[in-house]
Amino acid sequence: MKFRTFLTLSFAAAFFTGCGGGGGDSAADGGKSASKRYAFVTNGVADFWTIAEAGAKAAGEKLGVEATILMPAGGITDQKQMMEDLMTRGVDGIAVSPIDPKNQTELLNNAAEVTKLITHDSDAPDSNRLVYVGVDNYTAGRMCGQLVKEALPDGGKVMILVGRMEQDNARLRRQGVIDELLDRSSDSSRFDAPGSPIEGEKYTILGTLTDQFDRAKAKANAEDTISRHPDVSAMVGLFAYNPPAALQALEQAGKLKEVKVIAFDEDSETLAGIQNGTVHGTVVQNPYMYGYKSIEVLSALDSGDTSVIPESKFIDVPARQIRKDTVDEFWADLKQKLGK
Repeated sequence: MKFRTFLTLSFAAAFFTGCGGGGGDSAADGGKSASKRYAFVTNGVADFWTIAEAGAKAAGEKLGVEATILMPAGGITDQKQMMEDLMTRGVDGIAVSPIDPKNQTELLNNAAEVTKLITHDSDAPDSNRLVYVGVDNYTAGRMCGQLVKEALPDGGKVMILVGRMEQDNARLRRQGVIDELLDRSSDSSRFDAPGSPIEGEKYTILGTLTDQFDRAKAKANAEDTISRHPDVSAMVGLFAYNPPAALQALEQAGKLKEVKVIAFDEDSETLAGIQNGTVHGTVVQNPYMYGYKSIEVLSALDSGDTSVIPESKFIDVPARQIRKDTVDEFWADLKQKLGK
């Protein structure tokens, strides 16, 4: 608990120090307004968010504004504290990926009353956020299901691994995978409750295991799948760290390449797995653009330009499938963005 608190305070301190505290007029600039300050709040700590940070900083440098990324290590409690601190400090805009949107509506609406509020990566459609920046997660889930079909053309038993079901993106991705494997019509409002296996003509979804962003638990879930379901055909990891955890468990069990791994996001272990054949493919978002676009949109809204908000209140940053024939080019481009 002390470690989580230290991380939360460290991130907050870094932001507020970088922003110069309370904003407003400054004697050093002859009374002119201080630089605009925007915060990009994630839903956890992951390499995925390091990529987003690079995009947010690039946008901040281009636009001449201060952009800081805050990563809650302690889940919803830390994220709530960060949001409340940002409101108290009077930042000019917040982009957030809500951990539990249904139970954070009041918090989000409070933020929307005092600053420009947008969501990214995972939406909170019932809140007063101005716009959502991200992928259509249901469609992306169906794209992931297509990769499962490629890996298992004759069908099989599939386990879904994900961080938490409370997030809007997790629910939609999971449902997209299930609907694709069962050849259902598209309906993002559909929801199959976790619990009993879901059986289709060719594919059986054994279950959905969550880990609450605990990496050790993520690996344990994969190990448990191998132990309880020796006939499992594939594991689908819906958060960036889930596929690497599955690979570690499969390697220890001597089942690499025997059990197919289908992924989400661009973790380096996942991309290396596509190269060496231990991962069939992955559906990637564009976290760099999440960061860049979020700061760009907040800056535009802050200047009074509402034209950046489409009628749908959804700025689509399309997902795409990465397989062995495209992984090298994709990874090279990613490294260039990160300055590696």
